[in-house]
Amino acid sequence: MSGTADIVAAESAIAAAVADAAQAGEPLLVCGNGTKQGMLRPVQAARSLSTRDLTGITLYAPKELVLSARAGTPLPEIQATLAERAQHLIGEPPDLGALLRAPDRPQTIGGIVAANLSGPRRVAWGAMRDHVLGLRFVTGWGEAVHSGGRVLKNVTGLDLCKLLCGSHGTLGVITEITLKVLPAPEATGTLVLPGLDAAAGVAALSAGLGSPFGISGAAWLPAEAAALVPELASFGRTVALLRIEDFRPSVAYRTAKLRDTLGLPVAEILGDEASHAVWRAIGKARPLLAHDNDAVWRVSVRPSAGPAVLRAAADAGGTGFLDWGGGLVWLAGPATAATHAAVEAAAHAAHGSWTLMRAPEPLRTAVQVVPPEPKPLAAITRRVKAALDPRGILNPGRLYAGL
Repeated sequence: MSGTADIVAAESAIAAAVADAAQAGEPLLVCGNGTKQGMLRPVQAARSLSTRDLTGITLYAPKELVLSARAGTPLPEIQATLAERAQHLIGEPPDLGALLRAPDRPQTIGGIVAANLSGPRRVAWGAMRDHVLGLRFVTGWGEAVHSGGRVLKNVTGLDLCKLLCGSHGTLGVITEITLKVLPAPEATGTLVLPGLDAAAGVAALSAGLGSPFGISGAAWLPAEAAALVPELASFGRTVALLRIEDFRPSVAYRTAKLRDTLGLPVAEILGDEASHAVWRAIGKARPLLAHDNDAVWRVSVRPSAGPAVLRAAADAGGTGFLDWGGGLVWLAGPATAATHAAVEAAAHAAHGSWTLMRAPEPLRTAVQVVPPEPKPLAAITRRVKAALDPRGILNPGRLYAGL
């Protein structure tokens, strides 16, 4: 593990590079391992700055449930270190390398936090940003900033951590992240409810999430999506999935009680190995990998609206599945402006939001990749951008055209 002096030295080099770009007024493409370059709007930049060489775990205190790592540290390295002490990342960050056509490059912890990517466990434990205790980053004028701390309870002034999470490198270059971690569950069980349509499936997921049995994953897959996950292919039908994680006796008891409580005629319980494989596949959006030439969207809505968004996507020639109890709709469809408009309209009708996760560059340039902000919020966004990146050099246009 490397220390504070090393991270400060590395920050100084990054700060110098950013300051030089700001002085020249030249846009800067900020990235880690480049696994998310196909997301959102393409960045047109004269220079690039990567944190891929900024690696290493700088602090790991298992008893305090805290880990700090440089932004370029590969996610598998962090997961392996935690696994040695039977701990894990709470937000269950998904591996989207294959979906984003970068299967041979590991995601970095900085990229995960900058994109605020959370996996299936988000429905129970919150988003990735909820587990970030502290950040070190370099602003667009080359100033190194430290926000938050390395303890679970801290009051260190303005919380810039949540501001940087999900900013996609437009507000600062993240150099180090401190995360809260938790003990990994001893066992995992998944209740499979086959044969339910989307509306009935979401109703079952909601009943499970509202039960006292501690659900940590809730998803619904149509038959064609389930067929692409080996552990689910034998069902040959739609599947609703409810996951429980805990000590082994507790998982066995609670999954059985949940099955009895829901009272559906056909249900099966998957054990550890199969459960892990299924939820990894859902986190990776594996059912959409077969649609290699399609664009991919994530739509966030209230869970009861998820089935309607799926129907609208199907009417436009798309397909998808539901996670987060129906609140996250993964969609794949023709990479056209018409399909994007249909997804946008469906999200708007459901009072939700969307993210264009993957598409050819011309489409990503021509359409809004995230919803436009209301005018008061957009004004705040511009002021924050002006404060942290006054020359507008950091990943310009990544989220919004002209910003």
